[in-house]
Amino acid sequence: MAQHEWSKTSWQHFPALQQPRWPDQQEYAAAVATISQLPPLVFAGEIRDLKQKLAQVEVGKAFLLQGGDCAEDFTMCTAPAIRELLKVILQMAVIMSYAGGKPVVKLGRMAGQYAKPRSADTEMVNGVELPSYRGDMVNAIDPTPEARRPDPQRMVKGYFLACATMNILRAFTLGGYAALDRVHAWNNEFVKTSPQGQQYERLAAQIDQAINFMRTVGLDTDIPQLQQASFFTSHEALLLGYEQALTRQDSTTGDWYDCSAHMLWIGERTRQLEGAHVEFFRGVHNPLGVKIGPNHEIDNVKKLVQALNPANEPGRLTLITRFGARKIAENLPPLVRALKQEGFRVVWSCDPMHGNTYTAETGHKTRSFDDILQEIRTFFEIHWAEGTVPGGVHFEMTGENVTECTGGGRNIMAHHLAENYQTMCDPRLNAEQSLELAFQIAELLRER
Repeated sequence: MAQHEWSKTSWQHFPALQQPRWPDQQEYAAAVATISQLPPLVFAGEIRDLKQKLAQVEVGKAFLLQGGDCAEDFTMCTAPAIRELLKVILQMAVIMSYAGGKPVVKLGRMAGQYAKPRSADTEMVNGVELPSYRGDMVNAIDPTPEARRPDPQRMVKGYFLACATMNILRAFTLGGYAALDRVHAWNNEFVKTSPQGQQYERLAAQIDQAINFMRTVGLDTDIPQLQQASFFTSHEALLLGYEQALTRQDSTTGDWYDCSAHMLWIGERTRQLEGAHVEFFRGVHNPLGVKIGPNHEIDNVKKLVQALNPANEPGRLTLITRFGARKIAENLPPLVRALKQEGFRVVWSCDPMHGNTYTAETGHKTRSFDDILQEIRTFFEIHWAEGTVPGGVHFEMTGENVTECTGGGRNIMAHHLAENYQTMCDPRLNAEQSLELAFQIAELLRER
């Protein structure tokens, strides 16, 4: 792969999986051309900043928290919805950094997580075969032929909604909302009365005392480190036409960056060595993630690492393992040993969601909180045993009071799932469950 010249269109000469079957290619080309003329969503300097922070994660000097919706919904691009998700990520980060004693890199699955891979191009709905729902950037979830028709104008709409999301994220994180003296304001109303919410309030009170002490002794608390939060965005990069359209050459370095997000990841279904996704992303200078499931081949993963990070650059590549609580002990140790032996510089992150999905007796797709926590604990223990760094976690989560994952402090049972099951794709942790995990992870961070 490294023997031919890369360009932002060279991927078009490789097999591209998980791409919609756009009915009108001229309409598709016009949508890509429109997006290519629009401003970038993020900037090269911000992307380089994230890469530097991930280099700190790789050596254990920081911890990566990546989380957000399974698939963003166009109708949820509202200030309250964005704020609620941001709030719980900020809460989790402050718990891990204050109680765990380590800086946290905050990376949202936001402002572009509008496309989803599917196992088949079509699906049966009420006895009718329809094109599969591939996320709001491709088609609508309504079970009609018209709604399921892939519409390239949805990519254009997705760009503008991602732009609106970025705008409000910047306003919240840089405009005072993320200031550490507002930690009490981040607590969600439905969480406050829970044991996790009360534990969080006690931690917030300690932070208040620390800030007040700084003021009392004359230290300046009106500084960016206390008044603002660094927050980055990411999404699974599926629609290569959209990613190509937002790939720009940095005027200061001459390097190419995919300016649709700070970090992009390649999914389990699209990480073929000779595939279009690997070809495209080997040439951009963003930090990249790759999802690795239990059916991986170690030699193939080695070749992927070499293709995507040939210079072995710190912070460039994050391997996001998604094995499941019952398979991680078998799959992770040999993979870690093999890559450590090669001297590869990678961030190790744990996705404890996808490998633990099952269908409850009620028919709802769900995940068990206990399984999620068990996979995280095993992830830490394996890395400690192998002398490598457990660098981060990757969650599907929401700030809403949903009932999609079983267990947790409220002990959501299968018969509770229907009470507020909102997801259009995969089940997400609610804010209370997310905080509970944050406290558990903080304890693990304190151990080493």
